[in-house]
Amino acid sequence: MTLPDGPSTPPAVQMMQTIVRPLETLETNFQRYGDLYTARITGFGPVEVLSSPDGIEALMTAPTHLFDSGRGNWILTPFVGETSLILLDGKAHQRQRKLLMPPFHGDRLRAYGQDICQITQQVIDRWQPGQTFSAREVTQAISLQVIMRTVFGVDEGEQAERLHHHLNLLLKLFDQPLNSSFVFIRALQKDWGALSPWGNFVRQRSQIDEILYAQIRERRDHPERRGDDILSLMLAARDEAGEPMTDQELRDEMMTLLFAGHETTATALAWALYWLHWLPEVGAKVLQELAELGPNPDPVAISRLPYLNAVCQETLRIYPVGLFAFSRILNQSWSLMDYTFEPGTTIAVCIYLLHHRPDLYPNPKQFRPERFLERQFSPYEYFPFGGGNRRCIGAAFALFEMKLVLATILSRWQLQLCSKQPIKPVRRGVTMAPARGVPMQVVNQRAPISSEGKAEDRAMVMDGR
Repeated sequence: MTLPDGPSTPPAVQMMQTIVRPLETLETNFQRYGDLYTARITGFGPVEVLSSPDGIEALMTAPTHLFDSGRGNWILTPFVGETSLILLDGKAHQRQRKLLMPPFHGDRLRAYGQDICQITQQVIDRWQPGQTFSAREVTQAISLQVIMRTVFGVDEGEQAERLHHHLNLLLKLFDQPLNSSFVFIRALQKDWGALSPWGNFVRQRSQIDEILYAQIRERRDHPERRGDDILSLMLAARDEAGEPMTDQELRDEMMTLLFAGHETTATALAWALYWLHWLPEVGAKVLQELAELGPNPDPVAISRLPYLNAVCQETLRIYPVGLFAFSRILNQSWSLMDYTFEPGTTIAVCIYLLHHRPDLYPNPKQFRPERFLERQFSPYEYFPFGGGNRRCIGAAFALFEMKLVLATILSRWQLQLCSKQPIKPVRRGVTMAPARGVPMQVVNQRAPISSEGKAEDRAMVMDGR
């Protein structure tokens, strides 16, 4: 079988380049080899890196039985567990997806709107003029409390504080590019005691497990305490055979929500705050749009604002939190873009390269929300949440949360960036996050927004460049 061209450097070198300089490596490979090339990375074998919209459409619309995806996500197993939705294939994946879909759509999703706004306001009400903070730490606090309230129905008390504490300690273990090696290289995943990196990870995970299983036991033992939170809905869900999820499945799906729903949304929000203040004219347009809703707007009305939506879309385009969608592993021979691939071939859609194609996004490194108002991108041209049967089930929830958090912050506080230097993305585990977490400063509290307010009252005080 003839594979597409790709870098000839040793797999171990390609692995280190992927960990330490991922964006530069991807861009160099795209320039040299085009929108389908073969990467050889230690621990992964040959991977076909795809960023062609036509190729992605062919992949996403092919019969699902041709591919597995869960078994290609083995690096996430220590984080989310073996029965997590993202590690399942075939009928097991279909079953779990059906059980998990209802809480993330329709009226159930809209019901969380007031909670998101209230949690955001509680966090930012602690600010004082002149105070400096890390945008990412603030958005992490908001995102975790949203997850706690919507998933568990609580966001206060000893259990919530313990979960917050241990989750933050666990995530900080991988907040530097070199530390991320432990995620990608199995040989490093050795427990040499509490002071060793992986040993520390295992102990923090054990503490989180204890809290999650306690929550599951409490809801099983006291069904009268169940509410409209996601855990209660998962406990009540039944598959076609009338069977509920096991404790292990519930634990693994809650871990998936904590990582996929908390970490990724917090990072996207930090990036959005950066762009809104790095480009004051963008922030001013969002404020103008909010002002037209009048005081105390309905969360659903906020979520429908076109320019705010475009800001969120552009944030997820320019620096997607995940560089790749979940891989597809062929179960039988299949042809794509003049190549025939054999069973066992791994095909990975590169979201970053797709989102930086100049033929789709002119001046791709420019943050320009207007591009999403000027044209409609197909699901194979804009791919921040993946696609096909592996598209993130929390995509609508994540966008809803992003819009409400940003609207609440911008309408209440004037902020500015602490540095005039641009912020670049760095690896944080399997995701990409803003370096230094976006240091910001509180300028002043904003007067209540009203549609009659003067333009200068709505202007943002954020000369961050």
